[in-house]
Amino acid sequence: MLADYHTHTPLCLHAEGNPVEYARHAQSIGLAEVGFSDHNPMPEFFDDWRMLITDLPRYFELVTEAREALPGFPIRLALECDYLEGKEKWIEKTAGLGEWDYLIGSVHYIHGGIAVDDPQHMARWTTATDIEHMWSVYWKLYEKMIRTGLFDFYAHPDLAKKFGFRPAVDLRRYYEPVIQALLDTNAVMEVSTAGLRKEVAEIYPAREMLEMAYSAKVPIVISSDAHKPTDVGADFDQALKLVRSVGYTTTVRFEKRQRREVLLPESWPSA
Repeated sequence: MLADYHTHTPLCLHAEGNPVEYARHAQSIGLAEVGFSDHNPMPEFFDDWRMLITDLPRYFELVTEAREALPGFPIRLALECDYLEGKEKWIEKTAGLGEWDYLIGSVHYIHGGIAVDDPQHMARWTTATDIEHMWSVYWKLYEKMIRTGLFDFYAHPDLAKKFGFRPAVDLRRYYEPVIQALLDTNAVMEVSTAGLRKEVAEIYPAREMLEMAYSAKVPIVISSDAHKPTDVGADFDQALKLVRSVGYTTTVRFEKRQRREVLLPESWPSA
């Protein structure tokens, strides 16, 4: 069976539904585990789409409530952590704030508070030069994030394509350093169905990058990036077909920041 390790709660200010509902939906569709991974709090107010540091105790309570409601069903505790240059010490401190099962690394911001997935910044990327610059900065940060070794797996790798923006060049030039970093650090890459629910209408990452990851023997997890209970496990049938067509036969599970390899199922029912 599959697990879904990338889900959010209302504490991140842009999700809906109680964690118990997420967990019950996960169990009802046959997932083996579910994990909660709200956006990491910062020591001071940073943006309006992450939990506040003062909400961290409530986050622990919500996950505990879900565990108590579904005894015997593994529910993991985690965070999705933004990689921000110069804030690595905060991530190191964050790692000690809870009994995490895993920490997810992701890049949203490229510079000056500009997030590649924020629609308010779409107008910045209108020319080929703009798009190439955005992609270049994004992927350099993604590689740096991986090489810190601070995280257990890495989310929605080609998030920079969310609005359909891609440079008109061979995209392997962006993928290759990241694949090498994943290989060098023995890291895990996320295959995310969230892109199917966005403007680009594609899984993250692109098939070509996934093929490169498979050739480099980079392990994967399949996740939904759920922001409501019914997102959990969404389109896992498509993701499973994709990764199996590339050659993957295994995925990984996490507990207390230790990972183990498990077999992928042969198929998955469509929703």
